[in-house]
Amino acid sequence: MVDINIELTAAAIARVKYILAAEQKSGLRLAVRPAGCSGLEYVMETVDQAQRSDLVKSFDDFDLYVDAESYKTALNGLHLDFQKDALSSAFVYNNPNQKGACGCGESFSI
Repeated sequence: MVDINIELTAAAIARVKYILAAEQKSGLRLAVRPAGCSGLEYVMETVDQAQRSDLVKSFDDFDLYVDAESYKTALNGLHLDFQKDALSSAFVYNNPNQKGACGCGESFSI
């Protein structure tokens, strides 16, 4: 079993729990895919089970499933937060592997 080096803040955990309850799902899956002008974008989806090659990290009320290839190349060390203000709310990816990002914030490079 691999120890997954991905951290979620209390705000991110609370938001994930809220989303999973609303969608009646049991887990959150993280991955990256090629996209945008910088090369990669984050993919977050609610699911009921892991895909065959996913890594798993358990939290109190849900499991985090992480695409193994994405973890190896781009997600190791990720710190996921959720921030909300008067005008917007969003997950914030603090990734030590990120070397650059496009101007619109939709994609990043490693």
